[in-house]
Amino acid sequence: MRRSTQGLPLPGAAHGGPAARSGRLAGVAMMCGSGLANQTGAATGALAFPAIGPAGVVAVRQWVAGLVLLAVGRPRLRSFTWRQWWPVLCLAMVFATMNLSLYTAIDRIGLGLAVTLEFLGPLAVALAASRRLVDLLCALVAGAAVVILTRPQPTTDYTGIALGLVAAVCWASYILLNRLVGARLPGAEGSAAAAGVSALLYLPIGITVLAHHPPSASALGYAATAGVLSSAVPFLADLLALRRVPARFFGIFMSVNPVLAALVGLVVLDQTLQGIEWLAVSAIVVANSVSILAAGPRPASPPAGRGSTALPAPATLPATAADSTPAADSTPSPHGPPAGAPARCEAC
Repeated sequence: MRRSTQGLPLPGAAHGGPAARSGRLAGVAMMCGSGLANQTGAATGALAFPAIGPAGVVAVRQWVAGLVLLAVGRPRLRSFTWRQWWPVLCLAMVFATMNLSLYTAIDRIGLGLAVTLEFLGPLAVALAASRRLVDLLCALVAGAAVVILTRPQPTTDYTGIALGLVAAVCWASYILLNRLVGARLPGAEGSAAAAGVSALLYLPIGITVLAHHPPSASALGYAATAGVLSSAVPFLADLLALRRVPARFFGIFMSVNPVLAALVGLVVLDQTLQGIEWLAVSAIVVANSVSILAAGPRPASPPAGRGSTALPAPATLPATAADSTPAADSTPSPHGPPAGAPARCEAC
């Protein structure tokens, strides 16, 4: 239930009142903005792949995201308790692992299979948190449509499969941890602290990569832009969205990322979709719409924490589940899948 600063329930915050409905709509808008920024940033970051590779792009992205979020969130680190620190540190590890595991998986087993495996993360969250048949059906329909969009191919590269599953676990963890951090820390303090720690973890990796592959100014610019669009913006938007919508719905809604990736590819890279792909896009949109409309009067906010109000994203997926190359078969996103392809996260 949403609460005022005095700890009293806000009018209409429960039982589907105007405040609850407007909160859900605001959460949906934030998730859409997060996904669109994520996919656009992935398409931009892909332009830097030839110069500094996926690891270099991810490192620069983490640095930029850390700087931006620290400046915006201004976390009071000395006042954090262990109860607040441990989910922040776990989220930082997820930030550091999600995108790199996805990009490496894409390089080994291809975009379609990597993205499909990664989407198992938010799908699992949606299914595990669902208590209604309609949510279960919506999640399954969205999952099937993602498979159609990404068209996974069989492979015997078990390392690549394992990395795709690591990205899936990271995307699921991102959803749950971001929601917990948002409940325990006010504003963007938790997300900013996690991004800062993740940026520090990437210092040795980034320095090593950039020392061996000196980047051009344009490559750094592309990677930095990806850091803002595919990391900083989604982190903040997902944090705020998860204060307004349930984790089960957030998990289902992450299926919209392949749709956004396909649309970005259509508009930015002039990549056309076939009829069956448009049907898959329509199925995902319908599944998410039904899930939103069926939410009814259920309260969607987490328990109030220190300074919290009654907030995702990832995955990608990641995001995510959520960078990619300019080609249609190599454009990953930040929470998880790639942009510019008829698929979808860089995470993060």
